[in-house]
Amino acid sequence: MEVERVQAIATLSRSVDTIPLEYIRSEKEQPAITTFQGSVLEVPAIDINESNETSLVESIKKASEEWGLFQVVNHGIPIEVISHLQRVGKEFFELPIEEKEEYAKPEGSKDVEGYGTKLQKEVEGKKGWVDHLFHRIWPPSAINYKFWPKNPTSYKEANEEYCKCLRGVAEKIFRCMSLGLGLEGPELMEAAGGDSLEYLLKINYYPPCPRPDLALGVVAHTDMSTLTILVPNEVPGLQVFRDGLWYDVKYIPNALIVHVGDQLEIMSNGKYKAVLHRTTVNKEKVRMSWPVFLEPPAEHVLGPHPKIVDDRNPAKYKTKKYGDYMYCKLNKLPQ
Repeated sequence: MEVERVQAIATLSRSVDTIPLEYIRSEKEQPAITTFQGSVLEVPAIDINESNETSLVESIKKASEEWGLFQVVNHGIPIEVISHLQRVGKEFFELPIEEKEEYAKPEGSKDVEGYGTKLQKEVEGKKGWVDHLFHRIWPPSAINYKFWPKNPTSYKEANEEYCKCLRGVAEKIFRCMSLGLGLEGPELMEAAGGDSLEYLLKINYYPPCPRPDLALGVVAHTDMSTLTILVPNEVPGLQVFRDGLWYDVKYIPNALIVHVGDQLEIMSNGKYKAVLHRTTVNKEKVRMSWPVFLEPPAEHVLGPHPKIVDDRNPAKYKTKKYGDYMYCKLNKLPQ
């Protein structure tokens, strides 16, 4: 049961130098073996308040093509808004397990919303060293407040405040990515769902792990979303696969981390690259992150944007409903 899994992690995080076999990754995944030692990866850091739009578009285009990942600085979201989001999220995960379980994903639900949900099928029964909470924060029509914690009492206020600020940042990034493909500014976001685009928040909570050399928080994956915009805490853990190796990503205080997701790779017909990434855990400290996945509604149809495909540049990806794409990916079926 999910409760048993969460309780096990909480108990095991206090153990000394031992974790059960189901948390030990194979040698081809173990961080101690597969992480490049000696340097962290300085992914592009982009000042989104750059006054020269042509320069900003080029920076985001290049990062999306070559990295699939960049960090946004000078984004305009007040530090106190991000700190409030982090504080209430941390306070929720420090509650007793029984109180957190009140927000658990309902039995048999096909959606991801809820506490402690397990997203992907794992190979060979392995588990990630992580607990999490999913709920949508935008648009209002997609929000189900029963998955929003009532304790701490300012949880709702903090999330709404952050979402209000985040939407402006997301729209600016989409505009630049659209222009980078030779499209009009609004066209890429419209193709992704426009006003119906859903902002799905996930809070990842990684307790201290006695053997961080053997375990992973989240296994290697690309995000299904269009964009993912993430707030980390100060404990490093994000790794990116590049040139055949796993690299730690340098933490930049107050920056937002932006991932290109599968749907942007599809819509750009492969020009923008979805980034393969994973997360490691820490022996002494709690690591947390707050990714927001910008997802089309399940019935929304996506494919390579018709304005960037022709006889010389044929479509490299199928056009399909986002819900069908999700089903295939989560169940490891061919697309």
